[in-house]
Amino acid sequence: MIGYLIAAPFLGLLYMGIHRKVIARIQGRPGPPIWQEILHTLKFSFKETWIPRSASKILYIGIVFIAIAIWVGALYLVLLGGSLLMLFGIYMLQKLVEHGTGLSPGSPYSKFGGIRSVISASSELPLFAVIAGIYFFTGSLMISDIIQYQADNGPLLFSLLPAAIAMYIITLSKMHYGPFSIIEAKEIVSGYRTEHFGAWRAGLEISDGIRTVVLLMTFVLLFWGAMSPVMLFIAMLIILLSMSFVCAVSPMLSPYDSVTVQLIVIVILVAWMAILGLIA
Repeated sequence: MIGYLIAAPFLGLLYMGIHRKVIARIQGRPGPPIWQEILHTLKFSFKETWIPRSASKILYIGIVFIAIAIWVGALYLVLLGGSLLMLFGIYMLQKLVEHGTGLSPGSPYSKFGGIRSVISASSELPLFAVIAGIYFFTGSLMISDIIQYQADNGPLLFSLLPAAIAMYIITLSKMHYGPFSIIEAKEIVSGYRTEHFGAWRAGLEISDGIRTVVLLMTFVLLFWGAMSPVMLFIAMLIILLSMSFVCAVSPMLSPYDSVTVQLIVIVILVAWMAILGLIA
């Protein structure tokens, strides 16, 4: 378990580097090397670390440790086959982290990113329909039970395709440079992370790396089931590449349009759940 914890940040940062590289190539740019995110994190670790004068010091520093802690907890939860409800609760808790990170420095740019994190919270609402759909088929919300169900009955990807699509969109909304990345839009510099420098920024990068691993691993395990570590790595990479393609060819939506798309997804999922209930 400790080995997974040590490897997760490096693997996640590597995935993030691949994500940037693929987007650049599709858009006709050379792009950075795939290990660039790892180099960025190391660079921030050795740069001068300071706190803005206008910042709330406790929140400014504490939110970094909270960000790392919640995704380390999420990783343990996935590896141990724990409760899906608790895992999705962590997904939603990330919005509070983004909001707190944005508000803590007192900068208008990071503050706008923090405010947008609240607006983008609608992206978490389809999680409830995903939970309901999975429970309807498997009779359990324990990840270990869901994996065992798929071992006995085949992947949920086909029988729960609408839920899989919704989960895909939720995962996509948490990826960098995507159509739903309104909290990191260029007009607000680096969004909610704009004013975090040095070791504090490195900590946020590490949390993003672990988050990337958790998001991709969760999707694979929930809708395809257990597999060997090598096959899991490949499956996660395939999902990542598909999302990189979507990010490369899709414009970033405005905050209003981002919320609208998420609400449409919710309406579709609610209709689908109603049909399942009638059939049952």
